[in-house]
Amino acid sequence: MKRFCLALRSAVLWILSLIHFFIAAPFLVFLNIFIDMRKHDWLQRAFCRRIIFFAGARVKTVASSGFDPNRTCFFISNHVNLFDPFVLYCVIPQFTRGWELESHFRIPIYGLLMKRFGNVPVPDVRRPSDLKRLWRLTKDAIDGGMSLIVFPEGKRTRDGRVGEFELGAFRLAQQLNIPLVPVSLVGSFKHHATGNWMFWPAEITVHLHDTIDLTNMSKEEVPSLRDRVHAIVSAPVHTALDPSTNQSELKEQEAATN
Repeated sequence: MKRFCLALRSAVLWILSLIHFFIAAPFLVFLNIFIDMRKHDWLQRAFCRRIIFFAGARVKTVASSGFDPNRTCFFISNHVNLFDPFVLYCVIPQFTRGWELESHFRIPIYGLLMKRFGNVPVPDVRRPSDLKRLWRLTKDAIDGGMSLIVFPEGKRTRDGRVGEFELGAFRLAQQLNIPLVPVSLVGSFKHHATGNWMFWPAEITVHLHDTIDLTNMSKEEVPSLRDRVHAIVSAPVHTALDPSTNQSELKEQEAATN
């Protein structure tokens, strides 16, 4: 009986979420034709908060003392489900968009909306000309004061754990001297697991870790930077999945990567 009630709840929440998305998102895109996106950023944040509300989740933010909310940067996050960008947009205290696979821009309606919102297309095929275009679009966004959300796993987790990070975003950050903020999404997998349509009541905690400055970093240091950020992002996620994990060991691991 309990599972039936949760399934009914999930069905209702999906309907509400989709109705809200396909009414509110086109309105915001239309508004953007006449008003600069930055001037109605508060409306976009309200839109994202309602998306999460209709999906039946609560969001909590934990910001590190070393997090600089004023620096334009890459927000490097683990990727759990379709709602991650909306959760992050709710809590990141600056104007932000995201890297998004170019193939997503070909999805009917959704792709047009994401393009109009200003997300940066990441080529599915990494030819030199495509990578140069990604480099240019990313630089233009950062130079224009727009931070970018990046999911370096390149795919959504299937078991809740943080997968390996690809090097691409870290190489580009080093080349353009873009600061990084590791971000941990904790509780998203409990709320909604990719491959399962059910929503479960949950609180999603977003950890905004210390801002990492890349000034004077060499390209030879990029792999170790990738590993360092992965360790920071993974620690609270894996602790939540396995409460028996030794907290002091995780703190030592994170400290060792700093």
